Amino acid sequence: SDRVLQKTPFSFDVSVWEFLWPLLNGACLVVAKPGGHKDTAYLRDTICKYNITTMHFVPSMLQVFLEESGVEKCASLKRVICSGEALPYTLQKRFFERLDTELHNLYGPTEAAIDVTAWKCSKESNINRVPIGYPIDNIQIYLLDKYLQPVPIGVPGELHIGGIGLAKGYYRRPELTNEKFIQNPFSNNKEDRLYKTGDLARYLNDGSIEFIGRIDHQVKLRGLRIELGEIEFVLGSYEGIKESVVIVREDQPGDKRLTAYIVAEDGMNVEV
Repeated sequence: SDRVLQKTPFSFDVSVWEFLWPLLNGACLVVAKPGGHKDTAYLRDTICKYNITTMHFVPSMLQVFLEESGVEKCASLKRVICSGEALPYTLQKRFFERLDTELHNLYGPTEAAIDVTAWKCSKESNINRVPIGYPIDNIQIYLLDKYLQPVPIGVPGELHIGGIGLAKGYYRRPELTNEKFIQNPFSNNKEDRLYKTGDLARYLNDGSIEFIGRIDHQVKLRGLRIELGEIEFVLGSYEGIKESVVIVREDQPGDKRLTAYIVAEDGMNVEV
């Protein structure tokens, strides 16, 4: 009886389960119109018209959706799934103020078949950071220090992923594959690999995992991975630019934007 709304562009990994999950389980798949994922009023009307029970949002889009008038009319929704970015506690609180349905926070990179941990949010929760939860079936999560030793509860470590969901590597990029897909030191099988995510996380007292941030300069913006260093490199290739730095600014809550700062060469007038 479930009706899943497929609204994610098929170039984004979440679209894989949006397409296949309902069809594999005998549920109904409702495909949004092209560009419909950007139109909150259209999404509200589609949910109501087709009695959608299940859908996915990146947190930044969920925030915009919750500001749409009439969202509380989406009474058919049973569960909303969030992934692609960190889910802020304030957004979780806002969600439960406007909708009476389940909210699930998922975490996982494309290199590990989309999602590897899951957490069911609670309306009564007073935790000021929403956990990413526990590993799903057939997936192992390790929080390790730089010596590949497990860290204790409460201590940040790099999140490593093992299990059936791992990719075999990067297409035609053997050096990057060897760097990120390392031999699993906790397995007797030499073929087993761990994926080094570059994400920092820690264990909470109940064994759930809390995402903290990155160990490098990669950022997530509207569900997309962005390497700030790559943008700075391109900016530095332009004539007249001496130095550049790129950051993510959030001048208004929920409205994150890339901002570049440049220093011109002496005597040069750089047009922006």
